[in-house]
Amino acid sequence: MPSSTNEPGERPGTTLAIVAESLYLANLLLIPGIAFIALLVMYRRYRDAPPLAFSHIQQTISASLWAGALLIVANAVIILLGGYDGPYTWAVAITYFTMAHSTLILFGMIGLVRALAGQCWRYPLIGRPLPENCPK
Repeated sequence: MPSSTNEPGERPGTTLAIVAESLYLANLLLIPGIAFIALLVMYRRYRDAPPLAFSHIQQTISASLWAGALLIVANAVIILLGGYDGPYTWAVAITYFTMAHSTLILFGMIGLVRALAGQCWRYPLIGRPLPENCPK
């Protein structure tokens, strides 16, 4: 895990915010589950982090939980429509990945860009409220 120190001129917590957003994207794209566990460890370890870092950690955990819930819903719909050998399997899977998964990835990319800029960002619809002292 990274230290909470930043380069000179960076806002406090920028490095942790970047790591949190990167782990969120890794959870969606590369190493699901493992990156989520790393996010949970970050949350537990950096509760006293600067508002910028802690808000990004909270946002990414919330978005990861929503991503998992949407994946469960998509699988439930597939099972209810006849299982994985049913005629609607690919329709549901393609719709899920086109609409939900790619939207969550886009949100993660925007979050990463905002973290790189040292700014807070709230995930639309699924994000947690930002603290008042978070740089925008």
